[in-house]
Amino acid sequence: MSSAVRETLVIALGGNAITRPGEPGTIPQQFEHTAETLEHLKPLFHSDYKLVITHGSGPQMGNILIRVEEGERRVPRLPLDTCDADCQGGMGYMIQRLACELFRRENIDRDVVTVITQVVVDPNDPDFSHPSKPIGSFYTADEIAQLQLENPHWQLREIEKGRFRRVVPSPRPIEILERKAIAALLEAGAVVIACGGGGIPVAWDGDRLEGVEAVIDKDSATSLLATEIHAQKLIILTSVDQAAIHYGEPSQRCLDTLTVDEARAYLAAGEFPAGSMGPKIQAAIDFINAGGEECIITSTSQVADALWNRSPDLFAAMRSERLPQAVTIARATRITR
Repeated sequence: MSSAVRETLVIALGGNAITRPGEPGTIPQQFEHTAETLEHLKPLFHSDYKLVITHGSGPQMGNILIRVEEGERRVPRLPLDTCDADCQGGMGYMIQRLACELFRRENIDRDVVTVITQVVVDPNDPDFSHPSKPIGSFYTADEIAQLQLENPHWQLREIEKGRFRRVVPSPRPIEILERKAIAALLEAGAVVIACGGGGIPVAWDGDRLEGVEAVIDKDSATSLLATEIHAQKLIILTSVDQAAIHYGEPSQRCLDTLTVDEARAYLAAGEFPAGSMGPKIQAAIDFINAGGEECIITSTSQVADALWNRSPDLFAAMRSERLPQAVTIARATRITR
């Protein structure tokens, strides 16, 4: 790819890229999984693409809030927007440090920079009355009663059948304040980590910028960032290779390609739940409608092959000089106009 036509990619890391289900999510575990994720992104780091990495923070934010609430007897309570900032900085440091190590090993001549990102929201957004953003761990129905006794101010919602999570307000993002700085860093060749955990929610009150106690959806903020920096492609990484309809049923069907109209129809029909694939599909729709070329939804292990629409079977065979009996293109869902 020549420098004259360098495309901008915005890559959203899913929670599974950093914290795995069933694990306590210790710092060493998070570093280990993040390092594995960056290994899968290595071909992109070697390319000429301008790259932005965003990431979720649901499990981490849940843990931070527990520490804040448990420590209120000893130290002043931290507002939620400050918790967002702490989480964004800490996770950005982790990704940045591991990327620096990878770039050194691979002789990749690029800087990596974390931008603590503020995202403007409407303080009158309806989600403040009806919180929708899942954070923290999953809980079973048997654990709910005790949790509500211990934490009467928590709002809990069933995200998947028999699995519950705490929910907090998640207003719609309106504007990325650091978008020009991010674009400038990309032009300088840096890999930029931005909008971590959806960014820090802020709102204007005249000339005063105030923090807002909420957690913005990472996919929604990522889509807006991709639009505002004029990215060509949005890549959303998740725990599955493809989006599917009739998910978990005998009639489940994975989706290779979708138009925006098809994606919108499936979303309206309830095929993509709000707590899992729904926000990713909506983010794709918003990005394409705002002028983006393509959104790719896939797993971390498939990302490089999916981006170049190539077959991992074929490339492995070429390296070993053996052709496979059947060649399959990398598994991903592509959403276009």
